[in-house]
Amino acid sequence: MKRFTFLFLILIPILGKSQAPANSSVFWQNLKKHCGKSYEGTPIAGVDNDTFKNKRLVMQVISCEENVIKIPFYVDGDKSRTWVFTLKGDKIELKHDHRHENGEPDKVTMYGGTSSNSGQEGLQMFPADDETAKMLPLAATNVWWVELNDDFFSYNLRKIGSDRLFTVKFDLKNPIQIDWKPWGWK
Repeated sequence: MKRFTFLFLILIPILGKSQAPANSSVFWQNLKKHCGKSYEGTPIAGVDNDTFKNKRLVMQVISCEENVIKIPFYVDGDKSRTWVFTLKGDKIELKHDHRHENGEPDKVTMYGGTSSNSGQEGLQMFPADDETAKMLPLAATNVWWVELNDDFFSYNLRKIGSDRLFTVKFDLKNPIQIDWKPWGWK
């Protein structure tokens, strides 16, 4: 009987831990809470070029399916960028969907990566995948990451082995109203 009690006491923490959702699942559910909302962003790093400098940056959590969340990232009137998050088991994939104004895919589109583990509840990292390395050899060392908490969502890009860093932070406490759609959406 003592052996059974001892074994039971050892297994309680293991059994309890196995019931906790993966960090990626918690991150996913927290991201889904923002579906239908839009937020204005502030550039934090890497916006020295004309693409982002002095432009209005807006994210719109426009589509939340069971395993796919699409978030257009608007830069003033440029509606070409959409972040596509896909839940794959206990990992999350991030792809960058780029479109022309007529809705046609850009020749450089759907690059990104998949988290290498379940990450943290408030942080997911996406190293460049093989498809990205083949499509954009200079992006083979890219690592994207997203931080998410009650106050902000930040999108980040670091090119490993260089000084290149891009960060934009969106204020989740102050949703904004927009009626935009990304290029290619009806």
